[in-house]
Formats: sequence, C-alpha cells, structure tokens
Amino acid sequence: MSVVPAEVLQGGARAGASGLSAEGDAVGELAPRARLLPSLAAVYRAQLSRARVARIPLLFVATFQSVGIMILMRGVVDGGREAQAVVAGASVLVVAFVALNLLAQYFGQLRAAGGLDHYATLPVPPAAVVLGAAGAYASFTVPGTVVTAVVGCVMFQLPLAHLWVLAAVIPLAGAALSGLGAALGLLAPRPELATLLGQLGMSAALLLGVLPADRMPDIIQYARDLLPSTYGVEAFARTFGAHPDWGVVLLDLGVCAGVGVASLALATWAYRRAAVR
Repeated sequence: MSVVPAEVLQGGARAGASGLSAEGDAVGELAPRARLLPSLAAVYRAQLSRARVARIPLLFVATFQSVGIMILMRGVVDGGREAQAVVAGASVLVVAFVALNLLAQYFGQLRAAGGLDHYATLPVPPAAVVLGAAGAYASFTVPGTVVTAVVGCVMFQLPLAHLWVLAAVIPLAGAALSGLGAALGLLAPRPELATLLGQLGMSAALLLGVLPADRMPDIIQYARDLLPSTYGVEAFARTFGAHPDWGVVLLDLGVCAGVGVASLALATWAYRRAAVR
C-alpha cells in the first residue's frame, strides 16, 4: 500500500481550492446581474406576446364600455365644461379598466399560482417585472382610448385639435393606475380579493372620473382628488377650451407623473414582499 506524501495532498488541496475559486469566478462571470433596461425590455416583450391573444376582446370591451357611458351621459349633459369632463373621463376610463381591473387580476393569479417564484429565480430586477407587465397591459389601451376620445368629441361637438395630448396622458395615467393595480394584486391574500379590489378601483375611476366634478358633493370631490387618474382627466379636459392654459395642463401631468412614480414604487415593494413569502 503506497502512502501519498503530505506535500502532494496539500498541493491537491490548493489546486482544488484554486479550481473552486476559478469555477466560482466563472459562474459569476456567466451570470452577471441583469441591468434594469434590458430586463424591462425582455419582460415587456414577453408579456406583450402573452396578452396578445386577448387583445381584440380586451379592446372591444374597454372601448364599448366607455362609448356606452358617453351615450348615456349625452342625454344628461348638454355641453360646455360638463361635456369636456365626460369625454376626458370616459377616455381615461379605458386605461383604468386595464390598469386597475385586469392588472390586479393578473398579479393576483400570478401570486396564487406560484408564478412569482419563476421570476424570483431569474436575475431580473423586481422593478423590471412590475414595469414590464404594467407597460404591456397599458399598451393595449392606446387604440381604445383614441377611438373613445374621437367618438366623444364628435358626439359632444368638441374640438379635435389637441388630441395629441393623449400621447402624454395615456402613459402617465397608465403608470399611475398600473402601479396601483399591480399593488392591489400583489398585496391581496387571495386572487378573488385581488379581483374584487381591482373592480372596486375601476368603479371608483368610473364614478369619480366620468361624472362632472361640479355636480359632486364636496366630500366626494376630496375623494376624487385622491384618485391617481383624476389629474390625467383634468389635463385632457382642459385642452378642449378655446384657449387652454398649458401651464395648468403641464402641472396636472406633472402631478400624474409623480403619482405614477410613487404607485410603481409601491408595486415594486409589494412584489418583493410577495416574492419572498
């Protein structure tokens, strides 16, 4: 029986240690931490292709709902500021239907089915998951919002000259409402509760966003100010005037952007909280 010298054992140990170190370094080099923007783009494309199957029904339901509300309000509202509020509120309601209702359901089901565990194993920042899913769902609201705004302007005889402001209203209001919808879905203990909360949020956007503010009681107007989409509705409604105050429009859009950042940060925190449980 041969005896292995101690020097050989020590050398092999050192070689094994160096091999493990090199292997660890290689693993570290092969799996670097993903950056936010590439991860966001990847999640956005994946969610966009996944939700594309339900695109036509989604657009039809959201648009038909908003147009139907404007038809009902046509018999109550004659014109002026009230008509502007109805058209602006119904247009943003398309965004609220997707961002609050459907996104809350999606994240609620994702949490219940263990889908968050899949994302947790990937080197993807939590913000990329939340922003990617929110952006994909909000993208489907663009055609319906534009169609609703055009139909409303024709119905209530409002000018079409400043519809380009929707290019700012849709993403900002979508960010604010998507963050809130994602947070509701991630914080709800059961998917049924997430669905309920999403529907309640959409109902609040319907009642507080479409109805003219001048006809609401004071306490309801205070609640309206707390709704994230209110400032997008106000910014869009102001552009129907003969001489819009663009400073106030930019202020409303700025508030909407600030609320969007806060709500998406809340959704990111809720994602981290749900992923570790």
